[in-house]
Amino acid sequence: ALQEDLDKKLFGQHLVNKVIVKAVRGFLNNSNAKKPLALSLHGWTGTGKNFVSKIVAESIYKRGLQSKFVHQFVATLHFPHAHSINLYKDQLQSWIRGNVSICPRSLFIFDEMDKMHAGLIDSIKPFLDYYELLDGVSYRQAIFIFLSNAGAEKITEVALDFWRNGRTREDIQLTDIQNALSVSVFNNKNSGFWHSTLIDRNLIDYFVPFLPLEYKHVKMCVRVEIESRGYAVDEDILTRIADEMTYFPREERIYSDKGCKTVDAKLDYYYDF
Repeated sequence: ALQEDLDKKLFGQHLVNKVIVKAVRGFLNNSNAKKPLALSLHGWTGTGKNFVSKIVAESIYKRGLQSKFVHQFVATLHFPHAHSINLYKDQLQSWIRGNVSICPRSLFIFDEMDKMHAGLIDSIKPFLDYYELLDGVSYRQAIFIFLSNAGAEKITEVALDFWRNGRTREDIQLTDIQNALSVSVFNNKNSGFWHSTLIDRNLIDYFVPFLPLEYKHVKMCVRVEIESRGYAVDEDILTRIADEMTYFPREERIYSDKGCKTVDAKLDYYYDF
């Protein structure tokens, strides 16, 4: 189901598709995992990071993101004040400990990692490490997913190099990006992973790069959204919406600034739903 959903609903992300399926399936099938699964998803807004988290949750839990075993944190909502960092650390540790005690196969999703206070994420390091038990609790079946815009420039840089050298985005391999991405995120002061021991200690299993979306991918998003609302696809409107999006770099106009993020709102404007 995970593979099918990614194939059908996620556009332009061959690396994500490959890594997520391999990582999640391998982890769920491993009855003797040595640590929790930790995935760090990176890329510009609208490239599919939240969408993929949703698909992963739906492939594991009957109620998907609505499951009581799925826990979402948004940096600006749950950890807004720098002066409360020590309180947040205690609350976060307590929340993770309590929920994994109830359900070992808990899923924790941290959004807006690039807006999280440096050091806060290190407070969960013990839960991601190779311990068999911590205070009588095993965390080895839990899954942690981190979402961030940090590293998006590095991902775009690689994608543009391939494009300018006449190679397709499908030629890009994980090895072309992953090491540079982890270094970029580690050294990014606007990232919850700023000089984080999670990276230092290799506790993140996969840094997953989301490539910037091209014009053709935006059109795919528009088409799927129209169909999901039960309307016949009007090719003229579909093209008009894709044309209205802004693209970068300014000269080449290859990649959508907002990915597929504003497709929903633009459809509301064009269709009398």
